[in-house]
Amino acid sequence: MARDEWEWIDKAPRVRLYPEPKKRVRWITPEEAQRLIAALPENLADMAAFTLATGLRQSNVSYLRWDQVDLDRGVAWIHADQSKSRKAITVPLNKDAQSVLNRRLGTHPEYVFTYQGKPQQVASTRAWKKALKAVGITDFRWHDLRHTWASWHVQHGTSLQELMELGGWSSYEMVLRYAHLAADHLQEAAQRIDGTNLAQSDIKNGLRLIVSH
Repeated sequence: MARDEWEWIDKAPRVRLYPEPKKRVRWITPEEAQRLIAALPENLADMAAFTLATGLRQSNVSYLRWDQVDLDRGVAWIHADQSKSRKAITVPLNKDAQSVLNRRLGTHPEYVFTYQGKPQQVASTRAWKKALKAVGITDFRWHDLRHTWASWHVQHGTSLQELMELGGWSSYEMVLRYAHLAADHLQEAAQRIDGTNLAQSDIKNGLRLIVSH
């Protein structure tokens, strides 16, 4: 700004920047998720289950309106001004997500997830922390439900490109943090050259035997 806008200096000095810390990826297993949901009060349990089914951010779940949901088509949408990437997001609703929405029908005329007649603005409540403690899950934030959703997807074969679109991320780099979780999915690819080195080793050992005799 001093160079380009205020014109105080002719050349901006080079400033060494600290490297950005690697972002954590904390996720839980389906079994742990089931125990957690069972320990939560109904309003938070439905929000958590819906988040695990869709991967939506907490604010998008908290303020999800019925006019953003089409149960007949099995889809919901997040408007551009509600999205972190400032791009509209189409949210395909799987059976788990639709089941949650069907349970919520009739609870409020405008918003899907409410508590005492208002949107559930805060999810990390005392009830959330109490449930985590009750089921023995540590170092786990509400946003880690989104990490869990993404981790499950990758482990079940969803490509990073598909995950980027499903999660509404703005760049491919944002989903690379989950790439290491695709090890099981890549097992088939790894086995395509299975035995190649062993075969070469057998050939060399056979040659050694011939020479030795």
